[in-house]
Amino acid sequence: MLSPTEAEKRILEAMPAWPVEACALAQARGRVVRADMRADRDLPPYDRAMLDGYALRASSLAAGIRAFLVEAVQAAGMEGVALGPRPDASVEIMTGAVVPKGADIVVGYEDAARDGDTMTIADALAGIAAGHAVHRRGSDHRAGETVVAAGARLTGREIAVAAACGLAVVSVSRRPRIAIVTTGDELVDVEAVPAPHQIRRSNEHALRAALEGGGYPGAEPHHWPDDPGAIERGLGHVLSSYGVVLLTGGVSKGKFDHLPAQLERQGAKKIFHGIAQRPGKPFWFGIGPGGIPLFALPGNPVSSYTCLHRYVLPALDRASGLAPAPRLRAALSCPVAPKRKLAYLMPVRLASGPRAELLAEPAPGNTSGDFAGLVGTDGFVELPPSETDFPAGFLAPFYPWVC
Repeated sequence: MLSPTEAEKRILEAMPAWPVEACALAQARGRVVRADMRADRDLPPYDRAMLDGYALRASSLAAGIRAFLVEAVQAAGMEGVALGPRPDASVEIMTGAVVPKGADIVVGYEDAARDGDTMTIADALAGIAAGHAVHRRGSDHRAGETVVAAGARLTGREIAVAAACGLAVVSVSRRPRIAIVTTGDELVDVEAVPAPHQIRRSNEHALRAALEGGGYPGAEPHHWPDDPGAIERGLGHVLSSYGVVLLTGGVSKGKFDHLPAQLERQGAKKIFHGIAQRPGKPFWFGIGPGGIPLFALPGNPVSSYTCLHRYVLPALDRASGLAPAPRLRAALSCPVAPKRKLAYLMPVRLASGPRAELLAEPAPGNTSGDFAGLVGTDGFVELPPSETDFPAGFLAPFYPWVC
């Protein structure tokens, strides 16, 4: 069987690149931008006041002038005025307004005293240098510079940049249509009253919510019984109708695990079947007709949820063109017994150590069916195969659950 690292590598290498489409800025949150966002003009586009107060010349203060004539008022949104030629000239100014031509500092109201048209500044401010409280034109970015590089997922921060640069429409990766298929005669709908031998379907709801949190909303659920004919018909439909298919259950080696054989019978190319890890050992991955990525996850809820975060979401991100982010590492807060020849994807709660280091507190559930055991955890760490215990302080890659 493959190691988790090798399985991830094969999945990422097999993923297609989603095409690009135009998206209105109002609908762009969570999308992956595929073209650099460049400043269409200097940012800020003018020398900008950073305080409510008075604009004047630093040289006048340096020359010993303390009383200034207030010649005008400059509000944000007004066309810029010019400071008069008198050395004691000043302009009352509001935060965000254009700094008058000829002025190079702004003194706040709290540092000045006003009497009619005269404003007086205390001697303590005599050493203020040019540029004080002035946000210089182009000091953030010059026109034409890249402000947000392609490959970013758009949050409110990047969307603010796009709006400031006049990008009402942005180029983003097209989101694939995703099917989530659950299989099993023992599974019933969430609204049903299950018989003693049945359980309600939780995987489709958990995976759908996690996909939405990861930037891929709108996955469509399907359920098939453990019947080869029903699976054959269902596969024919999803393979021709969706861009990504997630299947849960029916991928192990039991008598009623029909999916692997049915997938290959319908033209799917198996990339691998089985990963040397717990939970999620029976994971199957392949490519369907037309290049459709197929992820067949184990049916146990913890296994499917963990595999989605370890393999599926990173694969979708790769296909979307998302720039890779550094992997966080967390230190074990206490010793952990290994899973011998298998990697261990262990749920953890995060804490902060005495030196502000990231600590992973083990929070293993009872079994891979103990979905409730994940409540209160922050993600999981991946521990490699080992014949000895992992000591407290051991650094392991950390994978967070999506919000």
